[in-house]
Amino acid sequence: MEVRLIKSEQDHMEALAEIDRLMGSPPGSPESERVAILATLVEKYEDELGPFPLPDPVEAIKFIMEQRGITRADLRLALGSDSRVSEILNRKRPLTLPMIRSLNEQFHIPAEILIREYQAAE
Repeated sequence: MEVRLIKSEQDHMEALAEIDRLMGSPPGSPESERVAILATLVEKYEDELGPFPLPDPVEAIKFIMEQRGITRADLRLALGSDSRVSEILNRKRPLTLPMIRSLNEQFHIPAEILIREYQAAE
């Protein structure tokens, strides 16, 4: 991701994903400098918008999958089975606390996003 001003929700999500990917970089490294710059840009964008609503948990999982190249098979480790992955992504089954913990630990998806209620498929 090229470092640039954040002007849209898409820019914002991309910056957050890049920050998440680079978290834990050694202090003083080019990656840690990049995190600091991106965090400043994200903070400026969020301050201008006012309170920023958290995304839907399923949409957040799909976004992270797309941004990081995570496959359904990768999610199986966190969710338990191929059918469970499908049920979650198709909103036929809610996330459980163990699933939320696993997604947070394995893929660094913020727990505060994953615990939000979301619309199930009808």
